[in-house]
Amino acid sequence: MTNRIAELTWPEVAERLGQGACAILPMGSLETHGPQAPMGDYLLAEALADRIAAGTGSLVLPAIPFGGEDYFGMVPGGVVLTPGLLQAVVEEVCGNLIRTGCRRILILNGHAGSIAPVDAAARGLRRRHGVVIPALHLWRIAGSLHAELGGKPESLGHGGDPVWSTALHLRPDLCHPERARAREPAGSALGQPIANFGTIRLAGVEVSVPTEVEEVAPGGVACADSRPGNAEHGARIVNRLVEAGIAAAAALKEATA
Repeated sequence: MTNRIAELTWPEVAERLGQGACAILPMGSLETHGPQAPMGDYLLAEALADRIAAGTGSLVLPAIPFGGEDYFGMVPGGVVLTPGLLQAVVEEVCGNLIRTGCRRILILNGHAGSIAPVDAAARGLRRRHGVVIPALHLWRIAGSLHAELGGKPESLGHGGDPVWSTALHLRPDLCHPERARAREPAGSALGQPIANFGTIRLAGVEVSVPTEVEEVAPGGVACADSRPGNAEHGARIVNRLVEAGIAAAAALKEATA
């Protein structure tokens, strides 16, 4: 049985929401994740939402596929939304659910550049409607679990894990492991080597500067080496993220009972 709202009839959705089903909103981005991984990491958020819904009886909304604007605006084929616009989209989506009686909403966000807009939207929705909407910022959570779950330190970072191993587990049909590679030298800004996403190092400290992904991570690979990523590690990441999502759905049910 599907839990995707788009694949159900209106009476089925109305009945399940009326019985208190949680609505899950997956989000992600359309950007470079290196030469080996699909651009749409929102596909992974969707797959995780499906697994959480299967364990909770929740309903899954269509994903928001475009991430908040950060370093990927110049990627061919990539689409980003300004933070204010993305915040408004999240508020409108959730506001529609609240207006028709749904008060259990869970966001699964798969893009770092969307964290601030999502959190701002959740604050605004709570103030206006008194509804608390938790958000699982998937890759921030998974990154914090990387070492604990046995991930290799060199594969941690953009263009590698945790997205890469998760993609290998959830969507191997879209992955090209033979194209995984080590990081290439980064570019420079103000005549100084780029240290990280959006920073250069001056006088022993990191100074913020505007950068694009190719200046920081040529080909989208910022980790030391994406090749150690593997589907087994991805399975462990998925298990923990699904466990967290199920716990969040249970907390929503208890809090709004």
